[in-house]
Amino acid sequence: MKRPNPIQWLGYSCGRVLPEDLHEWVRNDLTGTWAVPRHIVRQLVPLVPVFALAFLLPGELWLKLAVILLGLLLALFYIVAYMPMNRAHRLVKHGFPEDLENPARAARRAAERAAYEAQYPH
Repeated sequence: MKRPNPIQWLGYSCGRVLPEDLHEWVRNDLTGTWAVPRHIVRQLVPLVPVFALAFLLPGELWLKLAVILLGLLLALFYIVAYMPMNRAHRLVKHGFPEDLENPARAARRAAERAAYEAQYPH
């Protein structure tokens, strides 16, 4: 599977659409096994310059670090809270259905459903 170069990945993390030949990578990025941690990292990357600017604030180092920590916690709250909407938006931007899910998870859910139907027929 072809991966984006660092410049493409930075653009992707800021919301840009990747070229067609990278859409399989995008599908795996948004629905793969490690999609949640990748989403958190991807959403934090554009905030690094904002956190770096906190070092320009007047005050002692501990205060600057406290400001960064507070900003990081707030960012994490919103990143996790809006993860499903952000994921659906990225999927649609890249030409996928917004409810696309992990193939392994979908297969496991279908197998569980079939086992349930076999055990408790209508």
